[in-house]
Amino acid sequence: MKRVILAGFLVFALSLASAAQKKKDVLVTIGKTPVTMDEFLRIYERNNSNIQDPENKKTAAEYLELFVNFKLKVLEAQSLGMDTLSAFRTELDGYRDELATPYLTNVSYNDKIVEETYQRMKKEVYASHLMISVPENAVPEDTLAAYQRVLEIRKEILGGLDFNEAASLYSQDPSAQTNKGELGWFTVFQMVYPFEEAAYSTPVGEVSSPVRTRFGYHLLKVHQTRDAGGEIHVAHIMKVYPQDATPEQKLSARQAADSIYALIEKGADFGTLASQVSDDQRSAANKGEMPWFSRSRMIPEFADPAFELLNDGDISKPVDSGFGFHIIKRLERRPVPEFGEVKREIEERIKRDGERSVKSRDVFVKQLRDEYDFTRNQQAVDDLLHSTVEWLQQDSLVLPDNPAPDPILFSFAGNNVTTRDWISHLKQMPPVLLKNDRSRLNQLFHEWENSKLLDYEDSQLERKHPEFRSLLQEYHDGILLFNISENKIWQKASSDSAGLARFYETNRQKYMWPERFKGAILQCVNNAVREEAEKYLESGVLASELQDLLRLGTGSITVTEGTWEKGADPVIDYYIWKGDKPENWNQETGFVNGELIAPEPKLLNEARGYHIADYQQYLEDNWVKELRKKYPVRINKKLMKKITNG
Repeated sequence: MKRVILAGFLVFALSLASAAQKKKDVLVTIGKTPVTMDEFLRIYERNNSNIQDPENKKTAAEYLELFVNFKLKVLEAQSLGMDTLSAFRTELDGYRDELATPYLTNVSYNDKIVEETYQRMKKEVYASHLMISVPENAVPEDTLAAYQRVLEIRKEILGGLDFNEAASLYSQDPSAQTNKGELGWFTVFQMVYPFEEAAYSTPVGEVSSPVRTRFGYHLLKVHQTRDAGGEIHVAHIMKVYPQDATPEQKLSARQAADSIYALIEKGADFGTLASQVSDDQRSAANKGEMPWFSRSRMIPEFADPAFELLNDGDISKPVDSGFGFHIIKRLERRPVPEFGEVKREIEERIKRDGERSVKSRDVFVKQLRDEYDFTRNQQAVDDLLHSTVEWLQQDSLVLPDNPAPDPILFSFAGNNVTTRDWISHLKQMPPVLLKNDRSRLNQLFHEWENSKLLDYEDSQLERKHPEFRSLLQEYHDGILLFNISENKIWQKASSDSAGLARFYETNRQKYMWPERFKGAILQCVNNAVREEAEKYLESGVLASELQDLLRLGTGSITVTEGTWEKGADPVIDYYIWKGDKPENWNQETGFVNGELIAPEPKLLNEARGYHIADYQQYLEDNWVKELRKKYPVRINKKLMKKITNG
């Protein structure tokens, strides 16, 4: 909840950021803190440009007053040590992590991947593949053997062996025995990223080079490509037949579908028939409607005839999908969206796609290696990993605390990383992740090496990126402002019962009820009931007692009691304040009974919402006066005049 409140609160507060101070053109000094004219103007102009209503725009002088009050509160929060509290540091660190994320990746490369993904969305690929499986973290010998085997198979295919026959003979993908490696049509995000890369870059009719995925090594052959047809929304009526159906069973299903199609041609309602006779119970419950789908996400036996329907409302003849016969009605079709419509969705899917994200990160790390003159002592690394395997082969995890010698493993930006650093890293890892497997250790070392570079880059963001530094300062000051305002103003205004009561008594004339009507609205079933009700009321009977006294049964009279201001109820307005007669109001049988109440002060509980808001403002005004005494404010009037005069 605090995060939501803070987000809105920072619309003003966070914009009042502290920029790097300059020794010249100091517009205002708050305590000992100088603020330059450039800083103030930048913030003032940015905030005013975000205000659409001209009446709400502030003059420079008006804004300076708000700006100074903000700075005073932040200075006070810092003097109280609120910026040293662990809760504050944790919250600020969380915001920093979020802000740092786009700075720790290759933005231009990310943009390239997003654009590339969108272009692929507009194409579909029909391909076959074969695979020689090898674990992701296999030892180099096994990886090399799998790679060489794939090269041998590729040589056979290029020598004339049919690709699909090769898949049937050699592929270790279990499905190859039935589909001969055919994958059908697919598009972006439907295959693992390295496979997708190869599919979209291999020319039609050609065989790819070996492709490494986490499953093994692949060869793939692209048979066709086509423009993606967007998505289609259809309804269908289905008559199923068993998977091992006899010709007679298929014929029976076909005849049933033909009979239904004949009814549709004679004008029968498609949705009604789908609900009554379709064997697809899930869609039948919704008049045969299916979820939106693209060509590549539906079996071609169904997708092709669906996409061949030219117009909304067109209906296909019965088609055989291999599961049954379908009559398909096109409801709507939409093309591949424009880039701007799906850019955010693509970005989110890329973030969730580990292999794409890793590739982006690796590109960025390579840039860091170049920027920081990264060098590796490969011999020391090889010796270390060999020693690590020996350490992990022992019954219990025994890692030396002070290895001797302690050689440098790699260096960058003047930092030397040694064997001791590696051991310290291993000791922080859960033992279950540590295996005396050289391939696994190679991977761990590579990841650690990258993390050291990324951690260093993270530590340099404030120095390298002024806009990051300024934005983080905004969050720093905004959180402090929120926290000190909560402690000094908001909580106190809600919990200080004695102070609230005193403030109310001093200002009670400010919280007035307007003229009101207190009584009842009465609607009788006929004139006789009205006359009897009026007699009871004249004798002093309360309106709420009429139902029981009249003894005419439920509904003979309706009584609505309350207290109304002008404009609160049209019936009351009509009788008391000469408003328009409400539509459908029968004044022969309806009337009101009660009295006018002159304007009067609200009780404390009645005025509480307005009262607390005013009390908060009262506390804040007094607090700001105290802060201005504690931190004297000195304005450079000459510069302020220059700003005012433009």
